[in-house]
Amino acid sequence: MLGSTEQVVRAVADAVRSRWRVAPRSGGHCFENFTTDPAGGMLLDLSPMDAVGYDAERRAFAVQPGATLGHVGRTLFTGWGVTIPAGACPEVGAGGHLAGGGYGPLSRLYGSVVDYLYGVEVVVADADGTARAVVATREPDDPHHDLWWAHTGGGGGNFGVVTRYWLRTPDATGTDPSHLLPPAPRRRLDCQLVWAWDQQMTEQAFTTLLRNFGTWHERNSQPGSPYAPLCAVLQLMNRGAGSFMMNVWVDADIPNADGLVNDLVTAVTAGTGTMPTDTRRTMPWLHPTTWPGTGQTGDAITRRFKNKAGYLRRSYTDTQLTTIYRHLTDPTASPTGLMMLAGYGGQVNAVPPQATAIAQRDAVMKVIYLTTWTEESDDAAHLAWIRDFYRDVYADTGGVPVPGEVSDGSYINYPDTDLADPKWNTSGVPWHTLYYKDNYPRLQQIKAHWDPGNVFHHALSIQPPA
Repeated sequence: MLGSTEQVVRAVADAVRSRWRVAPRSGGHCFENFTTDPAGGMLLDLSPMDAVGYDAERRAFAVQPGATLGHVGRTLFTGWGVTIPAGACPEVGAGGHLAGGGYGPLSRLYGSVVDYLYGVEVVVADADGTARAVVATREPDDPHHDLWWAHTGGGGGNFGVVTRYWLRTPDATGTDPSHLLPPAPRRRLDCQLVWAWDQQMTEQAFTTLLRNFGTWHERNSQPGSPYAPLCAVLQLMNRGAGSFMMNVWVDADIPNADGLVNDLVTAVTAGTGTMPTDTRRTMPWLHPTTWPGTGQTGDAITRRFKNKAGYLRRSYTDTQLTTIYRHLTDPTASPTGLMMLAGYGGQVNAVPPQATAIAQRDAVMKVIYLTTWTEESDDAAHLAWIRDFYRDVYADTGGVPVPGEVSDGSYINYPDTDLADPKWNTSGVPWHTLYYKDNYPRLQQIKAHWDPGNVFHHALSIQPPA
């Protein structure tokens, strides 16, 4: 366990001398075994490095990689009344979340979390094995600017070990910390709709509902849309679970907050012939964004886990909708298997795809397919279900979400090594195009410059150019 940048420098130097792979871990969760690879190496536990505070010299908020998102949100809120559009899982460590281009309930309103990244401190390894700490910023004349850019969505574990981030709104002026990041909401309005998997939920009703959700996001995800403050997540548990739900979150104090939610609910339920239960409550914003969750990867319940993902530019095709219904109603489906559609776009889409390492700047939804289980003996069944489900949804594009009219690749913070396996990716499109699209060559050049010995690598790491 490491507590300072100096300790990280010494640890990386030791690893280079010993020819060990370096695996930094912030203490949150990772959806592949990038830090627990049985092949070995040096695991750098950065969880003690969890300070969050204001750096007056840089006029930005400093966040260490071991700080969980719950800790970051609570400290920013209670100290200065500000926030960042980070993820909704309070247990996630800031280290990997920020480097991979994190998003959350406020992203449609405020953008990606990396849109607020002013600077990053990274421990790198030079060609001669020297380990050193480098500070890179978004200032155009910074000689280390490319290293900053690589951490705006390039993914963790690729270029070095992040020991500190600095965050500030790009156009912020002055020295008052309370004006240097977006204002934090005070209260949150939560709406939860629950549908029963009963006789009313026919294939037509289900596919209509899912199509409506996608169409609403196609029409209401432009930057500046009056519906940008809404964050909707459709959680489609399989029929064996008995029900599925949609959660909608919005700042309770914006004008007509409840009316905006009503408009979304009306649009999603139109033509389905269903009557979901509709439960609404208002609570302090800080409560749901910092309260520990359950079922997180690697906890006492969720010991085994597989995740797959994709971006969506528009609603699924009719064939895809039918396929989703078939897999979620299959009586042999994984009992814990589900898919989630999360609203995206809005202010995220106001940034050009080359401005940061996040290339998917016109997507309007993210989709997550996942299953969890506890016993090793159940590995084959759960993996077969989720792999077959994902492959069939993207059957027309080689089993993966190839960028096109509907899909737009996948999200590196939801890593899936199957995308690099020709057994499951028959599209002919390499995994790095699915994650990084046209930004990958630049990431390769940065990798070659800052990690010439490929000290930092894993199953989906940036590869230097051939």
